[in-house]
Amino acid sequence: MMAAVQTKQDLEEDYSLLPVVHDIIKCIDKDSADVHQELIKLKSKIQEARDQISSMPGIDVSPAVQQQQLLTLREQVRTKKQLLKKYKSLCMFEVPKAS
Repeated sequence: MMAAVQTKQDLEEDYSLLPVVHDIIKCIDKDSADVHQELIKLKSKIQEARDQISSMPGIDVSPAVQQQQLLTLREQVRTKKQLLKKYKSLCMFEVPKAS
């Protein structure tokens, strides 16, 4: 499970365009023929970022709907906290003490 979860730093490195842009500038300075390859790399990185963004949950939902979903979830959390507090006060979950 941990291998599937990327850290924020890993994601920033995966989608950072700065190294590719830097390589393009170096190729231009050297009058290298590798500029086209570097531009293709940049284009593919941009497309990967677009694909990642479009696959994010909620991206296709309007901000108003997202806000409503957030309010609904907060209300559910509040209700569940109240129920937990109520059931804990009933002492139903007391563990017998070992003698």
